[in-house]
This record gives sequence, structure tokens and C-alpha cells, in this order.
Amino acid sequence: MTKKYQVLDASAFIGEFSAEDALNYTVPEVSEELKDFKSRFLMESLIKAGKLLMEEPDEEDLQEVESTIKSSGDNLRLSSTDKKLLGLALTIKKRYGKVKVITDDYSMQNVLKIWKIPFKSILTPGIQEIFTWKKICQGCKKEFPETYPDAECDICGSKIYKKRFKSV
Repeated sequence: MTKKYQVLDASAFIGEFSAEDALNYTVPEVSEELKDFKSRFLMESLIKAGKLLMEEPDEEDLQEVESTIKSSGDNLRLSSTDKKLLGLALTIKKRYGKVKVITDDYSMQNVLKIWKIPFKSILTPGIQEIFTWKKICQGCKKEFPETYPDAECDICGSKIYKKRFKSV
């Protein structure tokens, strides 16, 4: 029987995901995202049963995450915990040749789809296509680099927002 390897986001515990016959991984920061008793209990139960391991991603995989999310624009939407989970998915995939990520986070799913790493949603339908994100002025439509620090356009003074574009 082939072993399954999965990386679990907080939504797996919140949505009462069934751990199946798999070896599951997550990062320690996910426990900080679990606010209710049920989801914290599920996480602790999986750890005690030996079905969940807390692990840190390899540094080179975190660098690959940063590179990918910078080009896709998902860096505008991902938390540090999300980035570590993505890095862990790469680490597990390199180690075992396969991995599935359990997450309802659309930006994480977008990156996983770019990498062709399978994912499963628990509470949402999940994404179907790959998107990129850009900072755009609401008034004059000027595009700004992701590092642009202001919330207003330097040309017309309108609000800057993040816009989703379908990737080709």
C-alpha cells in the first residue's frame, strides 16, 4: 500500500478533516490559528495518535515560495504561516515524491496549482484556475509594484487596490 503524505492548514482542523490513512504534517504556527476547542482537540489527538507531525520547511523551499508568490502576486495575500505551509509542501514533495495539501485558502491553492501540487478544500469549493494579483489605482488604472507602500495613487490620489487577473 502506498503511503499518503498531506500538509494540513488550519482549515483542516476547523472543518474537522478526517486524517485518513496518511502521514500528516503542519507547521507549529497553525496551532496559533486554532481558536475553538474542537479544532485544537483534533490537532492534539492527531499528534498523540502519531498521525500528525509538526515540522519546519527547508530554507531553500521557503526561498522558492518567495520567488513564486512574487511573480504570481500572491505575496500580497499570504500570511507567514501560509508561506511556511507552502514551503513544507515542497519539502515533503522533495522528500517523498508526492504530497497533497488540505487548505481552503485560495491564494495557497493558486500557488499549489502553479506547482501542480494537489490540494483539497474542506469548507469551500476551491479554485479552478490560476490567477495573478496586481496593485492597481482605482482612478487612473496605473499598476504599482508590490512594494509600493502607499494606499493612494501618486498620480491621481485615488485608492490603490489588489486586482485579480486570470493567468494565461
